[in-house]
Amino acid sequence: MAAKGERKLRLGIIGLGRAFSLMRPAFRAAPEIALVAAADPRPEAQARFVDEFGGNAYASVEELLGDARVETVYIASPHQFHAAQAIAAAQAGKHVLVEKPMALSLAEAQAMVAAARAATVKLLVGHTHSFDAPINATRAIIESGEFGAVKLITALNFTDFLYRPRRAEELDTSQGGGAIFNQALHQIDIVRLLARGLVESVTAQTGNWDTARPTEGAYSAWLRFPGDVAASITYSGYAHYDSDALLGWIDEGGKMKDPESFVRTRRALPSGLTRDAEAELRRRRSYGAAAEDTAPPPEPRWHEHFGFIVVSCERADLRPVPQGVIVDSDGKRVLRPLAAPRAPRLEVIAELCDAIWNDRTPLHSGEWGQATLEAALAILQSSRERREIRLNCQIPARV
Repeated sequence: MAAKGERKLRLGIIGLGRAFSLMRPAFRAAPEIALVAAADPRPEAQARFVDEFGGNAYASVEELLGDARVETVYIASPHQFHAAQAIAAAQAGKHVLVEKPMALSLAEAQAMVAAARAATVKLLVGHTHSFDAPINATRAIIESGEFGAVKLITALNFTDFLYRPRRAEELDTSQGGGAIFNQALHQIDIVRLLARGLVESVTAQTGNWDTARPTEGAYSAWLRFPGDVAASITYSGYAHYDSDALLGWIDEGGKMKDPESFVRTRRALPSGLTRDAEAELRRRRSYGAAAEDTAPPPEPRWHEHFGFIVVSCERADLRPVPQGVIVDSDGKRVLRPLAAPRAPRLEVIAELCDAIWNDRTPLHSGEWGQATLEAALAILQSSRERREIRLNCQIPARV
């Protein structure tokens, strides 16, 4: 890779919504990135982008893809548009970083992979929390063989996901809404990485318990891997228990959290709110809106996380936490600390630049994302059909 600061990856953003806002601190902090264009239908978001980053702002994806300055696109649009936009970007000769879910069906994911191959461009899927530094530090311990082989992974996360302001499509599973397409992909990506990637089968049950929020808000799944290795993943977004209590009240973004935040989430979404009113409430919090907080995001104190995770090896349990990795071995507990992050999600940018500039196959490739999506779709199918689902599109984690 070029020396730090010597080279810029010219990036165009498709969709200036929530996903972009979460990646924005990394884009601002990374000297390797130059944000040169954005596409979003909202004039206020376009204006804010030009004011903050310069470059060009467009109302349509087609205009952005016609911008010769853009060499790579970051697709952060609503989920139902990911596949078509990624294929169009590849056909335009642009490298692609696409948010999860990469697509809503395996057929769409396969078409994306094929389009990237045909155009000889890189396709990466992220952000998921498998990029997080504590997860990768845990993986390094596993691969070292210091504590023997992985036998069981337990992952759980309880959040207020379902009661944050949503557009109607975000509560419609067929359009990529709900906990499976939004949250399960994080846990699946993490456990696949730690168990070397190859999920053999999935058995699951989903929860859809609030008629006012008509999509999956919870799930529990059992993933089998070769060699009698298994992972249990559980998630609830119903804003009751908050599992950040298990992580010292450090939130998903690596910052200290008020334990009463769940109460405020529910109060901010009064009962009887119409879909249009809720969508407007969400819009007012979006990038470029008058009510948006334009202050620079606070520096993270610790690394991001996605809930409580225990990796049970033959001779120790490993717990990735915001500060590093806790190792509980025979009669001994040690924190293996990590340095504080300079900004969240810089690991995504490092992998993107490495893949493009050094012509490497990224860990979070289109094929990897397709395998994670297959397992997420299997959660829905297993719950619906009440049976174990065998998987066919898995690939091993690249070493």
